[in-house]
Amino acid sequence: MLVNGAALVAHHSGALFWPEQSLLMVADLHLEKGSSRAPRGRFLPPYDTAATLRRLREVVAEFDPATVACLGDSFHDLDAENRLSPGNAAAIQELTGSREWLWIGGNHDPRPPAYLGGQGMGEINRGPLTLRHMAGGGLAGEVAGHLHPKASVRLRGRRLTRRCFVTDDLCLILPAFGAYAGGLDVADPAFGALFPGPFRVYLLGQDKVHAFPSRRLAVHSGEGDVMHNLAPEQPR
Repeated sequence: MLVNGAALVAHHSGALFWPEQSLLMVADLHLEKGSSRAPRGRFLPPYDTAATLRRLREVVAEFDPATVACLGDSFHDLDAENRLSPGNAAAIQELTGSREWLWIGGNHDPRPPAYLGGQGMGEINRGPLTLRHMAGGGLAGEVAGHLHPKASVRLRGRRLTRRCFVTDDLCLILPAFGAYAGGLDVADPAFGALFPGPFRVYLLGQDKVHAFPSRRLAVHSGEGDVMHNLAPEQPR
């Protein structure tokens, strides 16, 4: 895909690679989201951080980027670092020590834990792109996260819902990478403010992404939507 003239590779994991800059981007890891619920009596299986880090290691190994940029909300809250298991903390330190690692501050984590390595930043400006957590709208070249986009399409009589990238060729919103991050349907007014005209989504499939124009999207109707791999006749 092209965003403000930059050639980018959307990966089915939800990561984004910029070959010209050897730069890998991920958004909204929300590490330790599962453990954040326990004090309020809402118990989730405490494996989301390990699962997210495993997927992150895999995509880093696949692209071998010089730089990794995490576009905010990498940690679910300011106390997340204190809830990391020793193994997960060591896994993060291994990743941050292997290449240039940039943490963009998010609304959940305005500052990254210092002992885990990497460099904290407000935003990153490289060539035609500006990387930040929340898109402001109207700025060509914005690449952001925060909204956790997902979209639904109808194929073979079924409604299929997946996390997705959203772009109008000028700006781009990444899907949430975290295992427990959830999603907001692109029909929500929050996306309309950023994409007032036609746009495309790149839905995450099992081993590829699938592109659809906004006119092909179905309106999200709630938890009854089917989470499923897309039909093979729609590859991109």
